[in-house]
Amino acid sequence: MSEITGIVNINKPAGLTSYQVVAEVKKILSCKKAGHTGTLDPAAKGVLPVCLGKATKIIPFIPEEEKEYLATITLGQTTDTLDAEGKILEENEGWRQLGLRDIEMVLQKFIGDIEQIPPMYSAVHHEGIRLYQLAREGKEVERKPRQVQIKELELLDVELPQFKIRVLCSPGTYIRTLAADIGEELQVGAHLSELIRSKSGPFSINKAVSLEELRNTGRENILPADYPLNYPMLYIKEEALNFARNGVTLYRHNFREIPAELRKDIKKDRLVSVYYEDILISISKIFFKDNNHFECKPLRVLNIERSIQK
Repeated sequence: MSEITGIVNINKPAGLTSYQVVAEVKKILSCKKAGHTGTLDPAAKGVLPVCLGKATKIIPFIPEEEKEYLATITLGQTTDTLDAEGKILEENEGWRQLGLRDIEMVLQKFIGDIEQIPPMYSAVHHEGIRLYQLAREGKEVERKPRQVQIKELELLDVELPQFKIRVLCSPGTYIRTLAADIGEELQVGAHLSELIRSKSGPFSINKAVSLEELRNTGRENILPADYPLNYPMLYIKEEALNFARNGVTLYRHNFREIPAELRKDIKKDRLVSVYYEDILISISKIFFKDNNHFECKPLRVLNIERSIQK
């Protein structure tokens, strides 16, 4: 059986690392090469896209798009990891005095552009070392705040000391930090007790498959390698195919029709997906000189058939 190329949208179970899920997918599909597009904490569940075979080449070029999470927050307890896996540092019974309106008012403060300090138990680097490695040694270092965007923050259910929220946010948002910050704003402390990633870019949980389903269905649920790409699509002429496959810079005369969206702002350099018929040849960057002249320089030559290779 030939090496598989494509993407499988896994519904990650709690208790496994993202690496362990990838290893299991490789085993189930007899795939030599695979990689996920964005890690989930071991305790988290939900959407974990896994690229297979040649599709791993596109991982660095998958656009950073918004993510959606369903989170359960427990009030009155702070932990060293900001989630239920950590050691309880402080307890506060003040949550008993809170009501629905108190929570709703505080949630409103977190909608929009906010700053977050990455948690110590995270994969962020500090002087070449992952923060979680330092945290396991009992060390804490100063971290710079990062700006993230909370686009939507919806209160789904309240059963104190817990409540559930839906978060639509920018990439890089730490829901554990959001939970802790909400608890601090409510002056009772809080930690994240459950997390489900329900959406990551074009991948949604209602179309994700569990590892057990993957075992039963095999390669039926594999998506094309270019499924998450949203760059303008350029199609080359046959005589330019060899040049394109060898990473040579291409020009306007090497292409067929140019999409109108590229002509709207010719001063802006853009990433594009370059195809020959159903073959994704490369991810390239296009540099316009004027309306009729441009250079198209490949960033990564791929040569992946757009149809799913099983």
